Amino acid sequence: MAATVERAVAWIVARGNRRLRHRGTIAGNAWLHTRAAALSLRRLINLGLTYTNSTWTLNPTSH
Repeated sequence: MAATVERAVAWIVARGNRRLRHRGTIAGNAWLHTRAAALSLRRLINLGLTYTNSTWTLNPTSH
């Protein structure tokens, strides 16, 4: 369990994202939620998420 949490934190702070570029808790919270959503979307796309005819579908592929 700890390794999973550490991996998630490592993804969030990767590529120069160790410090917030915004002042204040509201802006920092918005950044964190946007970053987490972007990482989740990237992960889903890598797992086979596609957008066709106004519909999102998940077609898992074998890795």
